[in-house]
Amino acid sequence: MKPLAVVALGGNALLRRGEPAEASHQQANVRTAAASLAVLGETHRLVVTHGNGPQVGLLALQAEAYDDVRPYPLDVLGAETEGMIGYLLDQALLNVLPEGSRVATLLTQTVVDPADPAFAVPSKPIGPVYEPAEGERLARERGWTVRPDGPYVRRVVASPQPADIVEIETIRLLLDAGVLVVCAGGGGIPVTSSGAGLAGVEAVVDKDLSAALLAEKIGADFLLMLTDVPEVQAGWGTPEARSIRLASPQELRGMDFAAGSMGPKVEAACRFAERTGGRAGIGRLDQAAAILRGEAGTIVAGAGYEGTRKPASPTSIRTAAASTAHQP
Repeated sequence: MKPLAVVALGGNALLRRGEPAEASHQQANVRTAAASLAVLGETHRLVVTHGNGPQVGLLALQAEAYDDVRPYPLDVLGAETEGMIGYLLDQALLNVLPEGSRVATLLTQTVVDPADPAFAVPSKPIGPVYEPAEGERLARERGWTVRPDGPYVRRVVASPQPADIVEIETIRLLLDAGVLVVCAGGGGIPVTSSGAGLAGVEAVVDKDLSAALLAEKIGADFLLMLTDVPEVQAGWGTPEARSIRLASPQELRGMDFAAGSMGPKVEAACRFAERTGGRAGIGRLDQAAAILRGEAGTIVAGAGYEGTRKPASPTSIRTAAASTAHQP
């Protein structure tokens, strides 16, 4: 049986920075992502997850144009985008995979703790980026929290930790039947679980942390997080910046990465490697197959893994620990 990989597609797989959120742009970007996934499918069984921040933000803005109905909460918008993006991925994959391949998109609910302290400190970016003046105006008018995103600002919402995945047994059944599964989009629909049952909550679960939990629960061999940078850098944006090609969770935990961008990816990679003994990779979409082979990107693995690339030097690791890595 082929090894199993969970692939988390970054937002650039659907919508690149500064690109209008037109359906045609997203369809074109998804076709590119599907082509890369098809190559991975030659050697691995796949479970695919994806971001949804710009899409959720767009739906929220569109909803405000019709004020006869109160705006839908974020959990409902998350479900809508899981269906929309899942449809695009599902169709694009069927168009490039070998004849007879089976793909299924599954709406996925992620359980969170209502007492999670993240609800008091919004941190998860959603929606498009704005010029600072425009973003501050929207924050005043709509009660948003906005934070810097490069030269722009972006809305942020609560991002509680993923605790469980409601549909995990269904995902396992689909995998056992040989189905490529698209699930847990946007980190999954955030819900709480109590004696009264499941209930949606106004939040966004980080897709990379959710992907790490998903990969752990289904026994994946590899967690692959694809973004628009070739690898993780220590001290990004400083004269001491160094590429990290191979590192252990212990080494990475001694560094500091931006909470709203590379930080969750690094944390997800560390969790997966620590809890399962598997490998995690971070890198560019067009280098996905090379990352799985250990020839590109940043590989996070426990002791004993050497791969095909030399690790970052001890000097760069020590320099990184003294730097703050703010990387997209």
